[in-house]
Order: sequence, then structure tokens, then C-alpha cells
Amino acid sequence: MGSIRQCSRSACTRSAIATLTYVYADSTAVLGPLATYAEPHCYDLCADHAARLTVPRGWEVLRLALPEQTPEPNTDDLLALADAVREAGSAPEPADEAPVQRGTREPLEPPAGAETVRRGHLRILRGQP
Repeated sequence: MGSIRQCSRSACTRSAIATLTYVYADSTAVLGPLATYAEPHCYDLCADHAARLTVPRGWEVLRLALPEQTPEPNTDDLLALADAVREAGSAPEPADEAPVQRGTREPLEPPAGAETVRRGHLRILRGQP
């Protein structure tokens, strides 16, 4: 699976190819191929930072096979994202209820005579030709 995730090291803008995970109970750092999903306690590293990885004294590094180059974005991922956006946009709209006034401000209204289309929480104003 391709990814556009960047290296977790500060000021590094290169693409990540590896994921670093710490197993504190075993004093082990595991460096392997880029994980499918970004996890909160894992670090994505570029090829340079993965190659130069050091761990604290007494810790062991388990290095799994890494890809030679940055994986290319997969068109299936982009198509799945586009399908999800289309599906969300085509969902039936709930019936509009009158907005509840919480203060003295009035809701924004489109200009008089402007044709509008509502999509979820967004409103499209069509310009006059």
C-alpha cells in the first residue's frame, strides 16, 4: 500500500518507508516496513533515519526487511477515497428544521435572487451569468 506519510523526525520532509515500534517490556526496538495505518505510539521513518537508528545501551534492535525505495501511491487507495467522498455527497439530506436561535445574531442568508444548492453543512451559491 502506498503512503504519503512523512518521516516523524523533526525537520525531515522525506517520505516514510519504515515504522519504528518500541517494546518496553523486552527493551527492544522493532524497525519494519511502513505500517498500514499510523499508530499513536509508533514512528514512521525515512530510509536515512531508519538506517541510522540507534537505541539506548542494553536495548536490542530487531530489523525486518525494508523496501529499497519509497512505495508509490496506489491508485486503488485514491479510488476508494473518491468513492467514499461520492457516497457521502449522495447521502439523502435530512429534512431541514428551523434553526434554533441561541443569541441575537441572525443566520446568514444568501443574496436575494441567488440560486442555492445545499450539500450537508455547506451551501453552494450559484453566480448570475
